[in-house]
Amino acid sequence: MKRYHYVECGLDNVIVEGVEITRDADGEEVVCIPAIGALHKAIAEGILRREGAMSGKELRFLRTEMGMTQAELGQLLHRDAQTIARWEKEEIPIDGNADTVVRRLAAEKLDIDLDVTTEELARRTVPNVRPREIVIRRAENEGYEVKAA
Repeated sequence: MKRYHYVECGLDNVIVEGVEITRDADGEEVVCIPAIGALHKAIAEGILRREGAMSGKELRFLRTEMGMTQAELGQLLHRDAQTIARWEKEEIPIDGNADTVVRRLAAEKLDIDLDVTTEELARRTVPNVRPREIVIRRAENEGYEVKAA
């Protein structure tokens, strides 16, 4: 069981611990990640719990995990789809209030218990210098848990 830099989710800062890496017949490494849905829920939880403003890639990850289009999210945030696209491409910073609302909305839609008030969530959304790794550990029950965010 090893650590794996999981970029397939569209994020640059996700590490999954406890995955099985084998080699195929050609000698190429093959990563076995069971229960992708559970893994993506754990990644979402890591994003929601992390201190600092979310990145555009993290916003796109949460939006797609919620099954929403840019237009649908924009409608809820009283922004147009173009603004959501510009946030996701990191052309402009995500509005702090929108960041807080997206976190709360994602927690509800993805059934993640944040166990924090909206006030505390708003305090966490200050811009930070550099996004930290989200480390997910394979749990004994075949699920995943956030180790560090």
